[in-house]
Amino acid sequence: MQSIKSVDIFGIRFPILDYELTLQLFQEWIAIGQSHQVCIANVHTTVACLTDSELRDISNKALSTMDGLPLVWYAKLVHQAEIKTRVCGPDLMLKCLDHGQQLGWRHFFLGGKDEVLADLVANIRKRYPQAELVGWHSPPFRPLSAEEDQQLVDLINAAKPDFLWVGLGAPKQEKWIAAHLDRVHVPVQLGVGAAFDFHSGHIKRAPLWMQKSGLEWCYRMAKDRRLIKRYFSTNPVFLMRFAWDFLLIRLLKRAAAAS
Repeated sequence: MQSIKSVDIFGIRFPILDYELTLQLFQEWIAIGQSHQVCIANVHTTVACLTDSELRDISNKALSTMDGLPLVWYAKLVHQAEIKTRVCGPDLMLKCLDHGQQLGWRHFFLGGKDEVLADLVANIRKRYPQAELVGWHSPPFRPLSAEEDQQLVDLINAAKPDFLWVGLGAPKQEKWIAAHLDRVHVPVQLGVGAAFDFHSGHIKRAPLWMQKSGLEWCYRMAKDRRLIKRYFSTNPVFLMRFAWDFLLIRLLKRAAAAS
C-alpha cells in the first residue's frame, strides 16, 4: 500500500484516511494475521489524551482515525491537509460488515448489555445476511478476575474472528484492547463506543444533516444528559487549542513571508 500521510493533533498522530483506504488496510492486516488496534477518536478522547498519558500512548501506537468532524476541520485549517471525509466508528462498522460479506470476514462483538447485543446481531443479520457473525459477549460491569479474563480471551480466540468490535465506552475500550492485544489474536480490533446502541436500535442516531455539519454531539447531549459534563469539560479546551494553533500557524506564515 502507498505511504499514508499523517497530521498531528494535540500530540496524536492521525493518518489521513478515507473509508476505501481504511478497508484496504484492514484487508492487508487480515491477510497477514497480526493483531492491530484501531482508535476511533473524537474531540473528547483527543482532549483526554492531553492529561491521560496512557491513552495518548495507546492512540499513537494504534491506527487513530478522525471520527469527529472538528478533528477534520483542525487538520484542514491548521495543517492544510487534503481530507475527503472523516472515518466515523458507526459508519466504518457498517462498511466493514457490508464489504466483508464477499470476503468472508468474521466478526465478534464485545460489550453492551445482553438485550443490546441480541438486537444488534438480529439487525445486522437482516441487513447483511452474508456477514459472518462468529460470536458476541456482554461482560459484567465490574473488573474481571484473572480466570474470567482468560476465559474471555479464550472465547474470542476460539471463534477466530477477523474483527473484534468493542463497545465498552471510551477510554475503557481502548485500554482493554491495548492490554489484551498480545493475547487476543484478531487482526482488526476496534473500540466503537455507541455504535452498538445505534445499530441495535436502542438509541436513535442524529439526523444525517447534523452528522454532516458536526453537530451530532449536540443531538447526543440532548438525548443523554449524562454527556453534558463530558462535552462541556472537553469542547471548550478543544476550541481554545484549535484557535491558538490556527492563529499561530497564520503568524508563522506571515513572519516567513516577511523575511
